[in-house]
Amino acid sequence: MWKQRDGFAGEQSQVLPRARIEALRRSPLTSALYLAAIGYYPRATWHYCERSEPIDEYILIYCMEGSGYFTLSGGGRCPVGRNQYFVVPPGVTHSYGADEHNPWTIYWVHYGGTLADTYAPTIGVAHDIVAVAGSGIAERLRLFETMYRALEWGYTPENMMYAGAVLHHFLASFRFLQQFTGRWSDTVRSDSMDTAIRYMRENLDKHLSVSELAAYVGYSVSHFVTLFHERTGMSPIAFFNRLKVRHACYLLDTTQLKINQICHKVGMDDCFYFSRVFRREMGMSPSVYRRMKQG
Repeated sequence: MWKQRDGFAGEQSQVLPRARIEALRRSPLTSALYLAAIGYYPRATWHYCERSEPIDEYILIYCMEGSGYFTLSGGGRCPVGRNQYFVVPPGVTHSYGADEHNPWTIYWVHYGGTLADTYAPTIGVAHDIVAVAGSGIAERLRLFETMYRALEWGYTPENMMYAGAVLHHFLASFRFLQQFTGRWSDTVRSDSMDTAIRYMRENLDKHLSVSELAAYVGYSVSHFVTLFHERTGMSPIAFFNRLKVRHACYLLDTTQLKINQICHKVGMDDCFYFSRVFRREMGMSPSVYRRMKQG
């Protein structure tokens, strides 16, 4: 079978010189995350790449259309389909290529840096990147084009820093898909948690227990706490207290209410407890916060 590494009709690619990559690694301004190469291969018939000598950069390949496959360290072939991506880690022998009958269209980047592994998901599988068909695709491709254009402008420190800054957002659009699209895979659960948060906002002047919140959305306490933490990264009460503190900050900024009055406005009868919660959230007491804002 004929195999082709590059040179496809409509192809776009840029590979930084090694001297420039070494400079990016050494610079404190770009060493955290830098772009080493970037490319786009449309309908890449017979595309194939094999590296028996591993490289020291991450490779992310996003299959927008068609299909292909990859292997890592001589392992089995992992299929890749439309709207999936995979990451090849540094130091690993690998190969990848387009399907013979339905060749892929891919966007790819090579990148490195001390924060590069932050954006590397589970290695060795193809990850779905679209929670709801079409979500975020246009914005993700705009980020890709922005990076590509920055390199076209030349390898100046400013252009490379800008490309690296955009690279953070581009990689995050894959790694943190739900946050990027603003959509959650389980719409029913998402709506339920949004309902709970809206109920909290409407009742900042009250004390609500976890059992009351769970009952309001129709879940058991344990199930509600689990789902809420998945949605927000916090417990329901910690989130509710954060909303209360934000409202307290607003009242401290915009009214002359005394602090003990504000306590009651946010549903906390114990001013010492309110001060502890406020200090934990804001890093200072309510009275210090008010003086700082007035100053």
